[in-house]
Amino acid sequence: MDKDARIYVAGHKGLVGSALTRRLERDHSQLILRRHAELELTDQRSVDQFFDTERPEAVFLAAAKVGGILANSTYPAEFIHQNLAVQVNVLRAAWRNGVRRLLFLGSSCIYPRECPQPINEDDLMTGPLEPTNSAYAVAKIAGIEMCAAYNRQYGMRFLSVMPTNLYGPNDNYDLYSSHVLPALIRKFHEAKMRGDPSVVAWGTGRPRREFMYVEDMADACVFLMQLDDADFDRLIVGRLPLINIGVGEDITIRELTEMVGDVVGYTGKVVWDTTKPDGTPRKLLDVSRLTALGWSSKTSLREGLAKTYAAYCDSIVESAHQPQAL
Repeated sequence: MDKDARIYVAGHKGLVGSALTRRLERDHSQLILRRHAELELTDQRSVDQFFDTERPEAVFLAAAKVGGILANSTYPAEFIHQNLAVQVNVLRAAWRNGVRRLLFLGSSCIYPRECPQPINEDDLMTGPLEPTNSAYAVAKIAGIEMCAAYNRQYGMRFLSVMPTNLYGPNDNYDLYSSHVLPALIRKFHEAKMRGDPSVVAWGTGRPRREFMYVEDMADACVFLMQLDDADFDRLIVGRLPLINIGVGEDITIRELTEMVGDVVGYTGKVVWDTTKPDGTPRKLLDVSRLTALGWSSKTSLREGLAKTYAAYCDSIVESAHQPQAL
């Protein structure tokens, strides 16, 4: 991925895409970016026309319909349909236009619910998925298989990366569709502002999760796309083109909740609603393949939470100063 390469970041306004864009802008000047209103990735004709016109040389496919347990459980049809449509259209157009390298962003939810820990890339499809997000997971598994198929049949260089749970600036804080960490940040912040004596958290707090600051994830993705041909090809030849991205350590949801409350400065108590689902018991990624290439995460969870909360507070102030529609 040369410094002057034409690079398309699909989904550049989201949590992952915006972090990738910020990281790429340090060294690359020819980024190709389109808002959802400008390019509908579920429409094949629009995607084909875009690729035919712009001719990107490298692609980061970070566009996806994402959400937490509640959203995945409520709208499984939308999650599988929209994600499959985006993947089919972008991967096909990338092949048709001879894209030199493509990075497909997946999710650690592709792995079986009851999986050996830490989770190795070879554990894919060795057991049943977590039911609460199986539709989304199946779509992402299909994307991995599509990358492998294009590599095998057409000699493409499409790599799938599976990040662990991500957080950071530009996250989704909607309590209906967000993931656990941004939901906790918003709940604690609003409870602090109102002076509430308690905050309700879902489940038992016992599941263990791995969390990665999104800026670190973006750096890992760019690192992989900048590998020399020999190292890059070793990741995609002879097996599924798949590599985990994570920090290599996890924390219980209860411990995470206490840490978020401390960072936000909330002094009330937490009430656990055990009628709500816990999800997968544990999800820790084996990142040995990535570390063997020479990359490892740099931001601690507490440091990342502090940066994320500061960005959240800034976004509230910015929203308050936006002009209101008449």
